[in-house]
Amino acid sequence: MSLTRSSSESILTTLSPAAPRQTADERRIAVLDAATVEFARKGLHGASTEDIARAAGISQPYLFRLFGTKKELYLATAKRTVDDLYQVFAEAAQGKTGAEALHAMGAAYETILNDQNRLMLMLKCWASCDDPEICEGVRSAWRDLVDLAERSSGESSEDVSAFFSKGVLLTVLQAMGAFTRPEPWSNRLVEGCQAGMTQ
Repeated sequence: MSLTRSSSESILTTLSPAAPRQTADERRIAVLDAATVEFARKGLHGASTEDIARAAGISQPYLFRLFGTKKELYLATAKRTVDDLYQVFAEAAQGKTGAEALHAMGAAYETILNDQNRLMLMLKCWASCDDPEICEGVRSAWRDLVDLAERSSGESSEDVSAFFSKGVLLTVLQAMGAFTRPEPWSNRLVEGCQAGMTQ
């Protein structure tokens, strides 16, 4: 018996193991991953849910079944980024107190600074606080992070404020490329921040 190309391809397709189907949780994670990239680059209003769905390998209607609206997806994406940051800080500070806890959290923040998508998404959220829902999400995130820093370190409000002030400045410097295209003025700022956060 001879096989035509189409019939042999059909048999091979039948015999080949099917690609494993993603669970709903896996699809949700894929959407959040794709949304992090899209929102980091274009913000809430510039991002395309069609592009996010395509990058996640799902249909746009299914994306809306998972998240309801574009803003709900944005808020969920931002919350995951902040939750990850909280976890990074909590793990770094575990078993430490005082200035040592803050220094450990500052050193751990480097992982966030090196993730351009997470960094740009945070900045876009801060800049979108004219939207009440986004503003409440940002305020809630900061509330949790400040509580964690105060509880872990036991340091004064002045020291905790200095810790976060330096972290914000490092975030802005990273966003403007001060680490990849350094200049004397930016080097001085970076050194001043890092001296207080990681000694």
